[in-house]
Amino acid sequence: MTGTVTAARWELFRALGAVADSPAAAQAVGPALGLDAVSGTAHTDVFVLNLPPYAAIYLGPQGAIGGEGADRVAGFWRAIGIAPPAEPDHLAALLGLYARLGEAAAEGRLKPQTAAALTQSRAALFWEHLWSWLPGYLDAVTDLDVPALTGWADLTRRTLAAEARDLPPCPRLPLALRAAPPNAPPGAPPDASQSDLVELVTIPARSGLILTRRRLAAGAGQAGVGYRIGERRFALHAMLDQDPRATLSWLAAEADRWQRRHRDREPGDEITAWWAVRAARTSEVLRGYA
Repeated sequence: MTGTVTAARWELFRALGAVADSPAAAQAVGPALGLDAVSGTAHTDVFVLNLPPYAAIYLGPQGAIGGEGADRVAGFWRAIGIAPPAEPDHLAALLGLYARLGEAAAEGRLKPQTAAALTQSRAALFWEHLWSWLPGYLDAVTDLDVPALTGWADLTRRTLAAEARDLPPCPRLPLALRAAPPNAPPGAPPDASQSDLVELVTIPARSGLILTRRRLAAGAGQAGVGYRIGERRFALHAMLDQDPRATLSWLAAEADRWQRRHRDREPGDEITAWWAVRAARTSEVLRGYA
């Protein structure tokens, strides 16, 4: 019975990753996870247009696919002796690798030291490359209010929280967070460029918040400005050009919202506390600009 439960545990991780991989994969595994059907349009809206599931976007210093953030994850694959796939930081790849390490450690014929090393690698993968960004990412998925994928986010969140309790504590802050570029200082000078501000708030590892296209469109409505369809930074520049004070006020409130959700997610957790501090500092910066 224990072996069956363990196998199901790892298959759950693979299935959760598959949902983020493609519409066809999501439709194939959704019923087994108890999820409502998700259309191809909804899947594209969430995982392509608003929240691409790549760790580099949320942990990397550029806030974009590839670059230093992806290289860091690829380095982990190599460190454990596995050639990294073409997209080493995609959520489906990361959860699949997590399951693979768990299965390998459970192999009954392994020497104890080998099993312990595999478990240590799995813990490093979890803290460095999953827990370091996924809780906030899943909150952002929930914000999009796509019923089937809200259910997926809730299930993934609960599964990760159970793993966090089961694993040895995180020994230190993940490297991506220790190496993250700093927030701008509070009370930025009045001649600071608008581009600098836009870059700050659209890079999660700098700002502590995740601004999706959908959330920006909602913010434009709340600020009473027009929303120009396009890349997020283009849209945000347009909002600031129309009414900088109203846009900055909305952004500061958004930073406050993210600070509260990080703070309340896992009290006592060093990683979520780091994100909460980032969001709080961003709120101060935005009010300084205003």
